Amino acid sequence: MMNLIKSLKLSDIPNLLTVFRIFSIPIIILCLLPQTVFFNWVALIFYGLACITDFFDGFLARRFSVESSFGKFFDPVADKILVISVIFILVAISKIDGLLIYPSLIIIIREVLVSGLRDSAPNNLSNLNVTKLSKVKTLLQMFSLAFLIIGEDFKLINGLFMIGQIGIWISSLITIYTGYIYFKNNFNLFKND
Repeated sequence: MMNLIKSLKLSDIPNLLTVFRIFSIPIIILCLLPQTVFFNWVALIFYGLACITDFFDGFLARRFSVESSFGKFFDPVADKILVISVIFILVAISKIDGLLIYPSLIIIIREVLVSGLRDSAPNNLSNLNVTKLSKVKTLLQMFSLAFLIIGEDFKLINGLFMIGQIGIWISSLITIYTGYIYFKNNFNLFKND
């Protein structure tokens, strides 16, 4: 084990963080299924760590100039899988229900459409960079989902579940706007098809 740790290079760390985020998703889902206070907290811890890796993998890759093709592809994919998977499991356990289904559906549809746009853009992906507002949207989604995961299990502060619900609605509005910007800015990439 020590040899494995010693053999790691700085360039491996961002990709390992991305891989951790992907592998944490089934753990989060399995912990949410029983809907007990203990497992909800375990799910929240893994979810929090996954969200933190979202920041650090890209930051470290850019800071130390160790960006890789693996990271460029899997970092945004891991983010989308994390958000969509958590939304799905929260729907399955009825923490997202009623009218809250609609902003959640908007978030999922936008994530799929933007991924499709990125995958099918001919040669030039320069206009598909993440905007600051998209980063705010992702941060708000991640915080909102965290509040929905823990629900009312955090007894010291009332209303966390409601904060999560409001956050999902706000992030869905930002999602619509940033999705519109992506498609508007990149419409020309597909004009000649």
